[in-house]
Amino acid sequence: MSHKGKLIVIDGLDGSGKTTQSQLLYAYMQQHSSQGVRLISFPDYENPSSALVRMYLRGDFGKTAQQVSAYAASSFYAVDRFASYRLYWELDYLGGKDILATRYTTSNMIHQMGKLPQQQWDTFLTWLKDYEYEKMGLPVPDQVIFLDMDPDLSARLISQRYHGDESKRDIHEADREYLLQCRRCALYAAEKEGWTVVRCDDGETVLPVETISQRVLSSLVAL
Repeated sequence: MSHKGKLIVIDGLDGSGKTTQSQLLYAYMQQHSSQGVRLISFPDYENPSSALVRMYLRGDFGKTAQQVSAYAASSFYAVDRFASYRLYWELDYLGGKDILATRYTTSNMIHQMGKLPQQQWDTFLTWLKDYEYEKMGLPVPDQVIFLDMDPDLSARLISQRYHGDESKRDIHEADREYLLQCRRCALYAAEKEGWTVVRCDDGETVLPVETISQRVLSSLVAL
């Protein structure tokens, strides 16, 4: 009989170091996962399933994130995940291989929920989990690690990534108030959903990559 692997998710605000920390955790898991590990990332920009996500982020459906409803935008990302799962990693996961995902359904909780009044957040969380995990049949994460960073510091890192060319920011990255709201949503979801929160700054500066990595490893419980 086949047995499922573990699904571990690393998520965080834009600029929080998700890709770097995922790669470091992946290297660790390669040595410690008895059934092997696969690293995946969302959105899956290399495949056609991300077309609606790319259109949304470049502003085709609205010049700000708020102009596209939480439910519509969530669907764009959910369909991309469904395609990725069915085409690329379902057999690995069901066969016992551990999966490490950079972003997942959790990203809709972080980036879309804040478009709604806070009194509707619980309803949105219930809808999203039913939509992706039940109706679409996507796996439920065994552990979610949220990289928590002050939005002003993450915005500074985004600017460094684009070498000061602000025109390269997508509609999420370009809206400071939106990013602040995303952090509120993330911390709300973390408490509701039992995420592991790893602080990545000391309030003034970003912590060294190695320090954050050690915090991530110390928090790992799913293996």
